[in-house]
Amino acid sequence: MPVELLPETPSQTAGPYVHIGLALEAAGNPTREQEVWNRMARAEAPGQHITLVGHVYDGNGHLVRDAFLELWQADHEGRYDARYDQEKPFNGFGRTATTFDAGSAWTAQTVKPGVLHNAAGVPMAPHINVSLFARGINIHLHTRLYFEDEAEANAKDPVLNLIEQPQRRETLIARRCEIDGKLAYRFDIRLQGEEETVFFDF
Repeated sequence: MPVELLPETPSQTAGPYVHIGLALEAAGNPTREQEVWNRMARAEAPGQHITLVGHVYDGNGHLVRDAFLELWQADHEGRYDARYDQEKPFNGFGRTATTFDAGSAWTAQTVKPGVLHNAAGVPMAPHINVSLFARGINIHLHTRLYFEDEAEANAKDPVLNLIEQPQRRETLIARRCEIDGKLAYRFDIRLQGEEETVFFDF
């Protein structure tokens, strides 16, 4: 009996209503009691507490005000935890979004991840995995956020070294700064153009 091939399900962009369903706070709506959002580390979580902040720009250099980001990272000792529990001091998964106000920035509160090893046992520099969803993007984009004050580890990182042009690697480096006197890192994402962020095909 011949096998019937089913047609591919059509794709659809993630907007323009992604904020209403997944980024309630950014949309100005009441949040739910159980909400995966941008505070990944409570005050009692071990490790170096940091704030992440950034903008998303389109190919014309204009702010993308309805982008939605998912962040996934190891803890301060370089360990991933696959179980999400809002009662834990630290969860390695979070969500954030750009906003519709003039600043249109995304933010997240977390701890700086530690060095971890890939499947071959090679050390990888501290990094955060980022998935980006936005109106007009049919398949979400994957990138990584590295830290500029981890230059030695970055220079040896096997993923960064897959990028042949050194100037392109710079698009994955978050810049150290301060926000309200506290340690922060700025990571801007550019969807197109000369300084386009490196995206990975997973």
